[in-house]
This record gives sequence, structure tokens and C-alpha cells, in this order.
Amino acid sequence: MSSHVNRFENAEFRTDRLESGEYEKCRFVGCHFRDARFDGFRFIDSHFDGCDLSLAGMKGAVLRNVRFSDCKLLGIRFDECSGFGFSVAFENSILDHSSFRGRRMKKTLFAQTRLRDADFTDCDLTAAQFDRCDLAGAVFLRTLLEKADFRTSFGFDIDPDRNRMKKAVFSLAGLPGLLTKYHIEIG
Repeated sequence: MSSHVNRFENAEFRTDRLESGEYEKCRFVGCHFRDARFDGFRFIDSHFDGCDLSLAGMKGAVLRNVRFSDCKLLGIRFDECSGFGFSVAFENSILDHSSFRGRRMKKTLFAQTRLRDADFTDCDLTAAQFDRCDLAGAVFLRTLLEKADFRTSFGFDIDPDRNRMKKAVFSLAGLPGLLTKYHIEIG
């Protein structure tokens, strides 16, 4: 597998395919990867900034210490990535309809990120940081949320009986998102 150490700017990868291989310490700025296939690719210590990766295929892809800033990642199946060393962070990005099902994501940072209808079923989000995130419609089922921080996030509906939440942190404003199943009105 070839190794790439580069900076890619404003590249249109919908027409020109990115060469399959390993991308270590790479920076992708303003690139378009919509509908791209990253099956089997390896991204290590890399950063995507202002990129559109919507509906990109990730089957078997390695994402190790990869940061996404100001990116559009609609419908990404992170659950199809390799679980070995899976480590990501998201800042000011859109991840609507993405799936993290079954991922181990301890201490993952989600900052100012929109995660509408994202699937966190069976995830380990121990000590994850959800900082000012929109979680409307996100699915949390059998999710390990111990020590996770939701204090500044909103729109979530998390059932404490169906998730492990010991020492998870919420604000008073987030309380309704923990009581939805009881149909209680909080005024």
C-alpha cells in the first residue's frame, strides 16, 4: 500500500479519484469527496477542513486520529470503518443521518456539530464531549454514556433505562430530553 504525505486543496474528487492507499499526516482543505469510495483506505493523523464527504463509502477504512472541521458528512456509515484504532473528532460539522453503530468512541469530541438522526446504537461514548451539538432525532440505544458531557447540547431524547449513563453530565435545560418517555410537561 502506498503512503501519501501531502496537502490537498480545493480538489474535486468526484471526477478524479483519490489514489487508494495510506494517507498519513495529510491535510485536505476544501475538497469534494461526495459519493467517493474510501473502502480499505487508511487515514492516520490527518485533518479534513471544509470538505464535503457526504455519502462516501467507508467499508474497512481506517480512521486513526482523524479530525473533521467545517465538514459535511451526510449519511456516512462510520460503523463500516475498521474498528482497530478508530479515533475521530468533529468540529463545526454536519453529520446528519450518519451511523456510528457499535463504535468504541471513548473521549470523542463533537463540538458545534449537527448530528440529526445519527445512530449511536451500541456505541461506547464513555467521557465523550458533546459541546453545543444538535442531536434532534439521534438514536441512543444500549449506548454507554458514562461520564459523557451533554451540558451544552440540545434536541436529544435519551432514555436512561435503555442506556448506561452513570456520571453523565446534563444541564437543567436538557432535562426534558431525559424524560420524553414519561410525557411530562416541564414549564
